[in-house]
Amino acid sequence: MPRPISLAVLLFLACAAAQAQDGQARIVSDRPDLVETSDVVGKGRVQLETGVLVERERGGGNGNSGERTYSMPTLLRVGLGESLEMRIETEGRTVRHSRDTDSGERSTVAGYADTALGLSWHVLDGDGMRPSLGVLVDAELPTGSRRLRGEGARPSLRVVGEWELPGDLELGLMPGVAVERQLDTGRYTYGIFGAVLEKAFSERLHGFAEIALPQIARSRHGGTQARFDVGAAWFVSNDCQIDTMFSRGLNDRTPYASFTVGLSIRR
Repeated sequence: MPRPISLAVLLFLACAAAQAQDGQARIVSDRPDLVETSDVVGKGRVQLETGVLVERERGGGNGNSGERTYSMPTLLRVGLGESLEMRIETEGRTVRHSRDTDSGERSTVAGYADTALGLSWHVLDGDGMRPSLGVLVDAELPTGSRRLRGEGARPSLRVVGEWELPGDLELGLMPGVAVERQLDTGRYTYGIFGAVLEKAFSERLHGFAEIALPQIARSRHGGTQARFDVGAAWFVSNDCQIDTMFSRGLNDRTPYASFTVGLSIRR
């Protein structure tokens, strides 16, 4: 995986190169939090959102200690119309290191994650207390490496509402539902929920805090995952954003801690 300093330099240079391509409106990215945007990129526009994610698992519960996962989450958004976009998303190259607490044996799993195909529909513009609304549907497909591949197609549906608040604040809520398949437990449905509060500190710098529940499920299906996220985005230009986020797991079913840095660029 790239070193953080080298990655930061590459991200800055990429954004600086995009500065001459400014559009009329500032870029709106789905990175790096769980709650997606209700907006779409616009007809004929293409937006790439990518980064590096590092996750650290709690040790002991599953016989592993100090498990770390490195991935490169990437989302490509293509504007099909003024209110509709196509989305292609993947966790990208993934490397997972773990150590067995009993034997001390270390193992590594490396490969490519599955890819999800979907659509995002901007349903309603915000106006006063009326939220901006969006609907996202997608299906994750078993396209990844053998040891990282899921079972069959796993569809999901999410609804996003965004409210502009006084004090340069914005509230976003995202309930959703998804289907997962496992060899031992079969097919099951789980819930998704996220709530994020964003603050504009300046035209270029925005910060946010989020409560994220990427999986709400019964214990036999892995239980509910919950985390607290805090992060920031810097708008190098109207068409380019650099972002970062730190997450802390709120229960033992969620990665103990994770960190991401990334880039979103629009053409």
